[in-house]
Amino acid sequence: MKRKFLITALAAALAVGVQCSAQEKEQPVAKTVPLYGNAYRTAPGVVSVYFHLAVAGELSVALEGGSAQGGSAGSGVEARVGGRTFDAEAGGKVEIEKPGYVKVDLVGLPTGGRNIGEGLALRLGGEAAGGKVTFVPTEPASANWPYWGRRGPSVHCKYDVGGAENIRWFYNELTIPEGQDPPGIYAMANGFDGGYMGIQVAANGERRVLFSVWSTYVTDRPSEIPAEYQVRKVRQGEGVTVQEFGNEGSGGQSFLPYEWEAGKRYGFLTEAVYDAKTNSTTFTGYFRGHDGEWRLVAALKQPHPEAKSYRNAHSFLENFLPEEGWKQQQANFDNQWVCTADGQWREVTEAVFTNDATAREGIRLDYAGWGDGKGFWLQNCGFFDDNTAFGTRMERTNGKGTPPEVDFGELVGL
Repeated sequence: MKRKFLITALAAALAVGVQCSAQEKEQPVAKTVPLYGNAYRTAPGVVSVYFHLAVAGELSVALEGGSAQGGSAGSGVEARVGGRTFDAEAGGKVEIEKPGYVKVDLVGLPTGGRNIGEGLALRLGGEAAGGKVTFVPTEPASANWPYWGRRGPSVHCKYDVGGAENIRWFYNELTIPEGQDPPGIYAMANGFDGGYMGIQVAANGERRVLFSVWSTYVTDRPSEIPAEYQVRKVRQGEGVTVQEFGNEGSGGQSFLPYEWEAGKRYGFLTEAVYDAKTNSTTFTGYFRGHDGEWRLVAALKQPHPEAKSYRNAHSFLENFLPEEGWKQQQANFDNQWVCTADGQWREVTEAVFTNDATAREGIRLDYAGWGDGKGFWLQNCGFFDDNTAFGTRMERTNGKGTPPEVDFGELVGL
């Protein structure tokens, strides 16, 4: 009887042990978010780390790894997240109320070097870490995600021109809402097969109108382009600089320093004319500023063109400065028209939303586009939670039915 009791007790103990082991296995596996590629200096002495959680619930956060200068990673570093403040190395817990992006502020973090937080990481645990955690990865190295991920996703508006052919002119209007114009923004209004035109804010704060045309000879080095494939300047406007560009394909670039302002609307008009004798297409960009007058930016000739007319009309919004990728950007594009070579205007009221590999690969989730009674909208960066599916059709419901007033004869004289 005594032996039977001992066997029963042992079996019960083993059962409890098996149950405890199963419960331990069910605990969420900790996730690690590297600071490199996910961190930004958002204020003096503050480094903010961003990641996206697919599940709400309790989240534990701790800083781990050696600092860039060596020594203890969390020594003297304070973590602030979800209204809570705790020692970063010791870690702490916070309740995540809904899925979405989470920001962890690290105060007093010794960053060192040019790469913020290289070698450091946030260790996440708890219920909220049990679901999918989205962040910028460091691998594979060939993808260079820390660079592209910190820049944020680029978003595009591809216009449906309703089957119009032999397009010579594309007209668009662009407004950047107030507070949505950080350094690094490039709001491109008039894109086409061969180039693009829009406005940007450089790293030093200079505001520009930019108009570029690629060479059809594929290289990132302008010096490698044979003479017969080089993009040539035909004419340029007052105050405009025309130069070569590389590193993203190569070609001719022109820019006009212009203090454009958020909240104000600007006009863009681009022409494409093919010359069969020289087998070249000349693209000409015009910009309408504060005073309502058209300005010539430049006319650039592309030899051996892929397009003999204005083709693939589109707009896009991007951030080209990695350190600014935590700031939200937004652009409004409105009143689009195309004009064929025989002078027939056609209004454009439908478009398709697309985005780049940073969005399509799920590296960043803060991208959106839509159409409404004010035109087409593009939004990116800033770590907002809602996004728009690739290929979503958009419509602006404020079609005017009246073509823009453009004196083409007057433009020739600019």
